[in-house]
Amino acid sequence: MEITYRIARMGLHYFEEPCISGERGSGTVFFSGCNLRCAFCQNFEISHGGKGMEVAEEKLIFGMKKLAAAGAHNINLVTPSNFTNQLIHTLKVAKSTLKVPVVWNSSGYETVENLKKLEGLVDIFLPDFKYSDDSLAWEYSHAKNYSNVARAAIAEMRRQQPYDVFDGDGMMKRGVIVRHLVLPGAIENTRGVIRDIAGIDKSLYVSVMGQYFPTPAVKDHPTLGRRLSQEEYDAATDAFFAAGLANGFSQELDSAIEDYVPSFDLVALREFLELR
Repeated sequence: MEITYRIARMGLHYFEEPCISGERGSGTVFFSGCNLRCAFCQNFEISHGGKGMEVAEEKLIFGMKKLAAAGAHNINLVTPSNFTNQLIHTLKVAKSTLKVPVVWNSSGYETVENLKKLEGLVDIFLPDFKYSDDSLAWEYSHAKNYSNVARAAIAEMRRQQPYDVFDGDGMMKRGVIVRHLVLPGAIENTRGVIRDIAGIDKSLYVSVMGQYFPTPAVKDHPTLGRRLSQEEYDAATDAFFAAGLANGFSQELDSAIEDYVPSFDLVALREFLELR
């Protein structure tokens, strides 16, 4: 049976954490769809709208190799969770020749059972941890029991990659970075997330993200319809240190602009994969 994927973009991306993007970029593969339905998603057209094209396994592997040849520091699988079972085979084939790390860039809302299938195939886990407040998780992402699921998932990722390893240029080769997008009006949610991360492992790298901006889908929402205040973001970074965390990344609030959202140009994807 032929393995196929629905993909929206493949290309070098320069706006991940510094140890992921580096100077040459991260080789991103954006999969269509998502196992969360976040109302505020900044990649709405692929996560909700399903924009993308069908790509056979051999063409996906070809594209991964082409990204690596272009200088990508890693192959960065973005929202891959819906394709976990297919990717087990694909990654086994691709990693036999790829010389760069594979990044699993996910929502954090995935089962330990599925993650165990990836053991030995993923070098860097880059999960979100969105909510400690399950009522917010249900309201904003229609996700049940998010906090428990994410805690268990990230603990499993840490089990698979217990050490954070960097090369001489500061690029991550193995490890885990947990991302948290600070949402407007939800600082207690952020404090809870950061405490939960510290409860898994205080040595984890944590990216406290201030890049939230209201997309058209939520521009009229009473809370999500505004950007973060500096006070909210300062409270989030204060929570990072209060929880005893020491490794991480922060952002300037002026990074909260649409310019950092990649273009999902299917004509460019077809050309990149040399599809007729």
